[in-house]
Amino acid sequence: MPIEKIPNWILVMILILASLGFIDATYLTISHYVGADLYCGASGGCNTVTNSPYSIMFGVYMGIYGMLYYLSILFLTVFYIDRKNKKILKPLMIIPVLGFLFSLYLVYLQLFVIDAICIYCMISAGISVILLIINMFLVQNYRKLIS
Repeated sequence: MPIEKIPNWILVMILILASLGFIDATYLTISHYVGADLYCGASGGCNTVTNSPYSIMFGVYMGIYGMLYYLSILFLTVFYIDRKNKKILKPLMIIPVLGFLFSLYLVYLQLFVIDAICIYCMISAGISVILLIINMFLVQNYRKLIS
């Protein structure tokens, strides 16, 4: 029996995760540009990480890249839900892989270079991991739909 569509609960999960990631990245970006200190709890490293030289890449604050990452997933998912065009699924399958790989790099920087942990950055990395797991599930179970 051919698979005709991705279940709605998976798409809703992607939308929720991407929305949470977007809110997280937006909070970091706004805090950075207004110069507000982040509440970081016990780890206390949020401001160290978000104000480090590694928080800017090509002249752009990292939070903006996060916002664009999550926004692209949101838009592609909404477009897929609206249009059911399987061509939209290919970029939707690639973007979480790239986001996960970039998150790995950023976690490496926090742990081994900056020597501080930003809980908000780790939340984003966690969301990227979950999106990657969902992505792997989709690729495995809906390969015929994507190709």
